[in-house]
Amino acid sequence: MPTLPPEEARPSEPEPHRHREIAESFGTDAERYDRTRPRYPDALVGRIVAGIPGPDVLDVGCGTGIAARQFQAANCWVLGVEPDARMAELARRSGVEAEVATFEAWDPAGREFDAVVAGTAWHWVDPVAGATKAGQVLRPGGLLAPFWHVPQLPSDVAKAIVAACERVMPDAPFSRAALTTPALEMYRTQFTRATDGIRQAGGFSDPEQWRFDWERSYTRHEWLEQMPTQGAFTRLPPAKLAEVLDYVGAAIDGMGGTFTMPYATVAVTATRTGAT
Repeated sequence: MPTLPPEEARPSEPEPHRHREIAESFGTDAERYDRTRPRYPDALVGRIVAGIPGPDVLDVGCGTGIAARQFQAANCWVLGVEPDARMAELARRSGVEAEVATFEAWDPAGREFDAVVAGTAWHWVDPVAGATKAGQVLRPGGLLAPFWHVPQLPSDVAKAIVAACERVMPDAPFSRAALTTPALEMYRTQFTRATDGIRQAGGFSDPEQWRFDWERSYTRHEWLEQMPTQGAFTRLPPAKLAEVLDYVGAAIDGMGGTFTMPYATVAVTATRTGAT
């Protein structure tokens, strides 16, 4: 969503990992989440796999297993850690081994990995504690690689979302001024927080950013199917959600029933170089 920091509660509250009620609300409709959320660029998965010393991958905040299945398809063995039991159960049904816990509280039981990844989930992890724990479970030369989708909604769709939310949920943290801000600028705080956490944890190479640009076309139905899985809407009462979707759907109809979304998928990466 271009009018909110990624899946956060409020821009004035800069630590989304403290808002567990939102982080653990995505399992409300886990099947819809799995069906509608976009996959990650194959080039990103390929670059991570090519740069790690072995095939063992830990997927933090694995959700329903979207990224995990992509790493499995790239011949990796993947273990997911997911705080929402409903999401973890769907991941298991899709063939992903998943354990239910927050990453900070998860017990690795002596297991080690060649990569620790997190697909649009690392902002729910304390950045220093998370990087420290990643360093403890990574083998030497292993890679820490949290990554995020950064969508840039067309202005007509974004305006419709903000207008609908101002009417239906006036206390929500939507801002018309944010419509003029490029999406990558709004996500920059997440990248900085991840980078700073890695540096404070120690034991890693200096973090790098990898960026992959792509786009996806949405029909009216496809976008309205995905919207309820976004953090701003997962806890909205059904009647209010329906009103928001009707308003946004009318805007998409006015655009011919489809639109194209530019995405950047950005990873913050660092290699384990020593003890943390």
